[in-house]
Amino acid sequence: MKHPTFAVVGHPNKGKSSIVSSLSLDDSVAISNVPGTTHTKRSFPLKVDGVIIYELFDTPGFQRARAVLAWLEQHEVSADKKHTVVEAFVREHKNDPKFHDEIELLEPILEGAGIIYVVDASKPYSSEYEAEMEILRWCNQPSMALINHIEADDFTQEWKRALGHYFKLIRTYNPMQATYKEHISILESMAHLNEEWTQSIKESITLFQTHHKQMLFEVSNIISNLLYESLRYKEQIKIRFKEATEEEQQELENKYKTKLRKLEKRSYEAIAKTLHHNTLNQEIFELPFEDIDLFSKESAAIFGLSKKELLMTSTTSGALTGAGVDLLLAGHTGFLGAAIGGIVGGVGGYFGFEELYKVKLLGKEVGKKQLQIGPMQNKNFPYILLSRALFYTKKLLNYSHANRESFVIERSEALRLNVFSDKERQKLEKYHKLFRSSKKVESKTLQEYSTLIMSML
Repeated sequence: MKHPTFAVVGHPNKGKSSIVSSLSLDDSVAISNVPGTTHTKRSFPLKVDGVIIYELFDTPGFQRARAVLAWLEQHEVSADKKHTVVEAFVREHKNDPKFHDEIELLEPILEGAGIIYVVDASKPYSSEYEAEMEILRWCNQPSMALINHIEADDFTQEWKRALGHYFKLIRTYNPMQATYKEHISILESMAHLNEEWTQSIKESITLFQTHHKQMLFEVSNIISNLLYESLRYKEQIKIRFKEATEEEQQELENKYKTKLRKLEKRSYEAIAKTLHHNTLNQEIFELPFEDIDLFSKESAAIFGLSKKELLMTSTTSGALTGAGVDLLLAGHTGFLGAAIGGIVGGVGGYFGFEELYKVKLLGKEVGKKQLQIGPMQNKNFPYILLSRALFYTKKLLNYSHANRESFVIERSEALRLNVFSDKERQKLEKYHKLFRSSKKVESKTLQEYSTLIMSML
């Protein structure tokens, strides 16, 4: 199958590069508010397993459309020969700097690329665009128009009336807000441009849909491993005396939290890469949720289970006994767990409801004693970690590759949108309990957990 190719063309600064970036899932496309940022044509193929699904050409904007059209109209030929006149123009002016941008945008079209003409409907229609559209008509290639909205004003109707004289297909597409479904819709429109392309583009759509499912599958595996590694993780330090000092307790706690934060950060990096966001503002990996730290009360309040949900979850999992009720309903009380001297000490207050993690004193001889934190015993923690990961992924799935603003999740967005149903919590808790046991689980079990997570995306 020869992959479909399209040249994205139009007036300068109308969002051509943004559309290329969005449709090719490539955030390396140069985008700027300054007209004329794109000086040469550049190919952006969307590949899956090394196979090109389709290819887009980002091109410079028209600069001297009227002069080009005047040259073309000097040659009186029948409609079936007009494209040969365009070819003659390109040959004759190949090295003419005056027409550099026009040559760059016409070359891929003359080589067989379909035409995607981009306009900005937030600006009024003007007859100056007619020379551009007439030149494209001379090229005699399948074409469609995309109406972009860069600013708030809306002149869509007048644009549609004008574009209807030159293009059979007119679609609205905002690259900064486009969803997966809108992306598919544009690809389906492309399939109608040329009867000879229909089959190849339909095959491309099937490949793209398969690719999308594969991305979700990989992301689910990343999140599954994050939960597994975090819940079973143990941190240890040697202590100097018979009992751990406050400084040693704090050192151990800091190391433990730092490790879990790093696991979360690395997982987010892997998720971004899987979703083709390779050049995101690195700020996201330092403060993905503004300053809502993984171990903060605010994170528990936003992403964790409610007291009622946690009580029901713990009851179902058989974890609720005696004093456990008091722990579950303790609220956000801050207790550091100074009673480490024995075997178990609690360090809480960060999540409320239950101890944050188990602290154990290992060894009998002075000089060989160790202090250990983990595996994570807090019943709320996995839901906080999972909710954050799901929230992050869903936002990133809807974050356009054309967007060049810093990717930061603000408080106003983090409103516990990931609410787990009773049935979901019951299923999740079965795996969380297994992970907390610190036993190595089979890959089959992790895959079952990953499939459950995928159903939530």
